Amino acid sequence: MRRLGLIAALLLAPLQAGAQVQCRHALSIGLDVSGSVNAEEYRLQLDGLAAALLHPEVQEAMLAFAGAHVRLQVYEWAGRDSQRDLLDWTEIRTAEDLARIAATLRATPRIPREPETAIGLSMLYGALALAQQPACWRRTLDLSGDGRNNTGPRPRDLRGNAALDEITVNALVVGSDSLSAADRRQAEIAGLWAYFKVEVIRGPEAFVEVALGFEDFEAAMARKLLKELQTLAVSRLAPR
Repeated sequence: MRRLGLIAALLLAPLQAGAQVQCRHALSIGLDVSGSVNAEEYRLQLDGLAAALLHPEVQEAMLAFAGAHVRLQVYEWAGRDSQRDLLDWTEIRTAEDLARIAATLRATPRIPREPETAIGLSMLYGALALAQQPACWRRTLDLSGDGRNNTGPRPRDLRGNAALDEITVNALVVGSDSLSAADRRQAEIAGLWAYFKVEVIRGPEAFVEVALGFEDFEAAMARKLLKELQTLAVSRLAPR
């Protein structure tokens, strides 16, 4: 992180000298809350995201660029028409901003959802949200998921869709807590990882992170955020 801070200081010196504050990264996070996610897993997911945002290294990465901030949006998704915004676009300038976001997530009540899993439609929803941030140097859509698409357009059917141009789609796959046998859980996770890698992720340096179960969601989310935030869009750091 010290090296990241040094690079930031050198590259953003022109901005800090008098240019206006800019957006270096727009990050839209979509959380799978379909019928396969029970009440306990829902809380592990939202509280895990809240805790990951407060992780010291994540906070440091979020706030590393004084002249160019991160903008964050969070929504949940399940079936065809069940997307719900949990956090509107929020610019992160201080640790207090992150604390307020974490408090909002922890206070969000669960709304029961249908068992459908509409990954393709959730991708379009997040892509349209990112279209509201065209000036950001980097735009990333994060989707968590514990199952495959079973309604609406398949992720593969969206290849070539203009809404997904010039954004990166990353994924966080979550193993089932209900699988008691370790070999069954590992097999399920391997299958989900392969599915999301082939069908869902796209764009520069896209990747799939893995949570062994919802109890591992916080740690996996922190790893994923750090990897995304430490990827410098160096070609966009100079003002145009």
